Amino acid sequence: MDVQGTVASGFEPVKDAFARNFAEQGERGAAVTVYRHGQKVVDLWGGTRDIDGDAPWEQGTATIVRSATKGVAAAVPLLLHQRGHLDLDAPVGTYWPEFKARGKERTLVRHLLSHRAGVPVLDRPLRMDELAEGPASVAAQAPEWEPGTGHGYHAQTYSWLVGELVRRVTGRGIGSWIADELSGPLGLDLWLGLPAA
Repeated sequence: MDVQGTVASGFEPVKDAFARNFAEQGERGAAVTVYRHGQKVVDLWGGTRDIDGDAPWEQGTATIVRSATKGVAAAVPLLLHQRGHLDLDAPVGTYWPEFKARGKERTLVRHLLSHRAGVPVLDRPLRMDELAEGPASVAAQAPEWEPGTGHGYHAQTYSWLVGELVRRVTGRGIGSWIADELSGPLGLDLWLGLPAA
């Protein structure tokens, strides 16, 4: 596999490991960039970016970030708090009244952000055509533990919890808010919901 890009002196083993992903692990397309002390020391890409394996991965090819978007999403309520629009110690129901159902009345905004809300999964998984019902579903169910007393990674519900809170506070979806308030002003190629362009 032809790996493109550069590595600073001393970081050649990173390029070797990256190339092994293709040769030995079946990687189809990927990129990696590493900064050390504010300096870019690794900037590599290789493979293909399409399902057929015809289009080469290029510098700047957009990719899915998966769970790392939780950190970006969490920045939105924190910025809303900083701007005086959201109280981290207020009950979620202050902003999202339906969320108070079935023992979640004292769930605080900070519990949503820290995976302590007690609703890490839905009682009933949703089909693809039901995903828009996620916020209502998570609001309607009972918590698995008393909110704030335990911790469990909310991998399946975090986007609905934080996204709906942001929508209730700002009137905008979290992807739109990020585009207008973070990505646009900072010149980032970062989207929650890929724009048509």
